[in-house]
Amino acid sequence: MANFTSTYDGVSDGAAYLCDTNVPGITGPFYILIFIVSIICNSLLLCVLFIYDNLKNITNIFILNLACSDLIFTITLLFWAVDHLHHWVFEDFVCKFVTAAFFVGLYSSVILLTAMTVDRFIAVVLHKLKINHAKRKKYAICSCIAAWVISISASLSDAVKVKVENFYGKNYCYDESEEKLGHYLQVSLLFFLPFAIIISCYSAILMTLLQALNRKKHKTVAVLLCIVAVFFICWGPYHIMLLIKALNTNKDCKVQKQLAVAYHISEMLAYSHCCMNPLLYMLSQKFRKHLLNLLRCENVSRKKRERSSSLNTSVTQNVAFSVQSSAV
Repeated sequence: MANFTSTYDGVSDGAAYLCDTNVPGITGPFYILIFIVSIICNSLLLCVLFIYDNLKNITNIFILNLACSDLIFTITLLFWAVDHLHHWVFEDFVCKFVTAAFFVGLYSSVILLTAMTVDRFIAVVLHKLKINHAKRKKYAICSCIAAWVISISASLSDAVKVKVENFYGKNYCYDESEEKLGHYLQVSLLFFLPFAIIISCYSAILMTLLQALNRKKHKTVAVLLCIVAVFFICWGPYHIMLLIKALNTNKDCKVQKQLAVAYHISEMLAYSHCCMNPLLYMLSQKFRKHLLNLLRCENVSRKKRERSSSLNTSVTQNVAFSVQSSAV
């Protein structure tokens, strides 16, 4: 989230000087590029899921929710891009709404990934419990609903704290709360706690798979493991930088500048994650096949032909039945 990055520091004579920590560069255009790529990729993913894949599949339910989470997060990138290019030019309500959407996308992603990992853990490690598919699907749907409820609830507290403030003739969407450490701890808790759960689950999953010879399960878990790994590679440095900024007490301008540069780099890496998942699904041969069919409109036209042929058949049957009835 963009903040007012210039800070005041007192000097020995009591005067104040402005420590400029603004990082010029490609941040704004980069966000616009990520926005375009993410909208295209996640929209194609949703089309593949709805047209070709079976949404009764538990993994597909989680992937559907993850795509929606990525799209919600993607919407905020346009506003942050404008903020980096021209500062905040929107109203106070938009500042709160975009902040809420930002954290809904962030929180829901990590909670959904955790729920998806636990589901894989149950399917692979605890398969002897023989939990039927219907019950697992019910748990999956409930966990997705819980992820959205928790994400929206947590994001509201973040949205209330921000407002538009004017500094030196320029508006900023700024967190006015003085309790920055508490906010950073909340964000980090909703990141590192799921991370610990995911690491524990995948350790058990990998140990179980090494003793098995089911290649299909190997491939499924490999794709999901890549999804989780990329998420934490993208978002890990960002959360570490949040904690460093919260705990840093050094007001030296050089240190502030270095922290700002490191934070912006980690921020760009984190924000690029919203377009990563559809690219990772390309590892699946089944998804690649469905995507090619979608781009060629093969199955769509075939379904239309099947639908029209079924309609023609039903019409023919009705006509034949009418003729037979009239003859009788």
